[in-house]
Amino acid sequence: MITDRGYKCKITNIVPLTSQEKLFLLRIVDPMERVLFTFRPGQFLMLEVPGYGESPISISSSSSNQEFIELCIRKAGHVTSAMFEAKQGAMVSIRGPFGTSFPMEAMRGHNVLMVAGGLGIAPIRAPLFWIGNHRDWYKDVRMLYGAKEPSQLLFNYQFEEWRKVSNVNLMTIVEHPDDSWKGRSGMITALFDEFPIDPDNTFAIVCGPPVMFKFVCSHLDRLGIPMNRMFVSLERRMHCGMGKCCRCMVGSTFTCLDGPVFDYWSVMNLKEAI
Repeated sequence: MITDRGYKCKITNIVPLTSQEKLFLLRIVDPMERVLFTFRPGQFLMLEVPGYGESPISISSSSSNQEFIELCIRKAGHVTSAMFEAKQGAMVSIRGPFGTSFPMEAMRGHNVLMVAGGLGIAPIRAPLFWIGNHRDWYKDVRMLYGAKEPSQLLFNYQFEEWRKVSNVNLMTIVEHPDDSWKGRSGMITALFDEFPIDPDNTFAIVCGPPVMFKFVCSHLDRLGIPMNRMFVSLERRMHCGMGKCCRCMVGSTFTCLDGPVFDYWSVMNLKEAI
């Protein structure tokens, strides 16, 4: 649902993740508005830093948590750099939520395979929280998470919680290991050789750099998972969030209005999307 509704928020906590990423916890100031704000996994919001402008950010928290909104932000531009200078207690504004979401109800009764690369773990946290809150709805749940270097793996302090509390089989891999890394190394597609996939009973969620979609989804296609059961997020293409600036257009498709979540069959028909 598209809305111009704005919410004043206070930054209640800031968690440094890497030198380039931080997790911000926002709390909508007005108690009634706090209850009104709801979203679905995969949606995004527009974050406004007073005096600096707006930027689209994927929501990285549980849709059942009405107390706080979590945003994982990479320092990459004018607005995000301003956020990195913000302190706990600072005021910002949000608009939204915007966009399509992952079809979590349609996945009920099936296996769910989540594949995240780098910052792609941020939008995947929302469906991961959803699954944790509805764990009996799903069969085998597996998450593959890769990064270029061990230091770039985000939310490693939650890995054991996801494994033990949410009953998610989590596998991690890095392209360039250092001397401290004891896990797997290589491209994330190498992990597909380490476990069986039932293509007739599996949904896939893939988030990460657009170049990753081609290799991961093509690999899943060869394994037999239908393209209409693979879902990707193209949130990196968005700008205004409401289809007004046209910067996210791919052909006649507005990523912010028709997405950011697309099944891979649709993405294959958007030749410039990735």
